[in-house]
Amino acid sequence: MAQARVVVLNEVKKGDPGNWNLCFQWCRYEYGDGNEELGYRFIWRRPNGNLQAARGQARIPSVVDILELGAKAIKSGWGHNLSSDDGHGEDGNDD
Repeated sequence: MAQARVVVLNEVKKGDPGNWNLCFQWCRYEYGDGNEELGYRFIWRRPNGNLQAARGQARIPSVVDILELGAKAIKSGWGHNLSSDDGHGEDGNDD
C-alpha cells in the first residue's frame, strides 16, 4: 500500500505526563492518489508529546492495555466507529 498522510481524528492514551504514553487513535489515512480510508491505530507518544514514528507495529505491553484504551474510546463516544475498509489488502483475504 502507498504512503499515507495520517490525520488523527480522536485519541485516548495511557500513561503519565512526561513519560511514554500508549495511544489509541481513530484516523483518516489520506493517500497520494486521492483515496482515503478511516481506521484505528496504536502508536506511542514520547515524553515530550511527539509521536514515535515507526514503520512497523507499535509494541503493546498487554491485552489489558488494549481493552482499557478501547473502553476509553467507547466512553469518549468514538470507539464504535467502523473502518471504511477491512484493511486486509486488495482482495480482502486474511491468508
